[in-house]
Amino acid sequence: MKKLKQGIISIISLIFIIGVLSACSSGKAETSGSASGGGKTYNFKLAHITPPSHMWHKGAEKFKEELEKRSDGRMKLEIYPSSQLGTEADMVEQIASGSVDFGFITAAYMSSREASFAAWFTPYAFEDLNAANEARDSEIAKKILGTLDKQGLVGLDYLFAGQRVMLFKDKEVKKASDMEGLKLRVTPSPPMQDFYQFSGASTEGLPLPEVYSAVQTGVIDGMDMDLDAAITNKYHEVVKHGAVTNHMVWPAVAMMNKSTFEGMPEEDQKIIRDSMAAAAEYAAVTRAGQEEEFRQTLKDSGMNIYELDSSVFEEQMKKFDEKYGPTDPLIQEFIDTFRKK
Repeated sequence: MKKLKQGIISIISLIFIIGVLSACSSGKAETSGSASGGGKTYNFKLAHITPPSHMWHKGAEKFKEELEKRSDGRMKLEIYPSSQLGTEADMVEQIASGSVDFGFITAAYMSSREASFAAWFTPYAFEDLNAANEARDSEIAKKILGTLDKQGLVGLDYLFAGQRVMLFKDKEVKKASDMEGLKLRVTPSPPMQDFYQFSGASTEGLPLPEVYSAVQTGVIDGMDMDLDAAITNKYHEVVKHGAVTNHMVWPAVAMMNKSTFEGMPEEDQKIIRDSMAAAAEYAAVTRAGQEEEFRQTLKDSGMNIYELDSSVFEEQMKKFDEKYGPTDPLIQEFIDTFRKK
């Protein structure tokens, strides 16, 4: 009986020791995993509207490269360009629901969901693209990104393409009043449309695939565009004049599903933010360096490329500030921070 009791005690002791060792082993694995971001692998999806030749897509490719490098291959990214996953409205809903992880969505569309994004279309807020790029890190730019929290999104950064210019089919516009009566294609965003309507033009929100034929057939007299798109879409074949006004910047808002981001370890969140910042910097600096090249390409194609100074549109700037500043405190703060004196 005594031997039996000793045997039982020995077995119980052995079970206890094994349990303790197992618990210690499990704790080590969790600690090790936490230090390396859990060692978790991710297969992300990113969607945007532009073709592979556009700077935003190149920025997406840079983001992919940075993610893989900074995560030692744990983070993979599939990119869906050219509206493959639907309209921008579709993409934002997909990101909010988590079926897509990231998106580069135009500030023009986002201003229809959150008014403060209209601030980025303040006319002549920046001297050039480099100045706009520096504004990414400003407090007001971050406040505007922060408004996405309530939509199930995390605003990560801004990516810039070219600044807006004016293309005209037949008329060389030299002053704002020269646009009186012209019908122009303008992205259907109220602040962008208002800028032209303040000059007496009427605006049409035609889809991009219809713009070429609309100019060619005289349905519209010109458009608000950037130099990149003027080249890639061959608008130089149907318009004669290009006024390089650089009157507005054209940012995409880089965003991510909020639940996915907040469910990641801080180390992995940092990888996301740092990778996106590197992509945004790459896109802006690269595009800024192409300005003269793009102007020359259009000149060589036979277009009349000329500059219009901001003083031509002083009245339109004043009207914009008076209309949009009072509508949102963030827009007013943006105007007060960046408006060129």
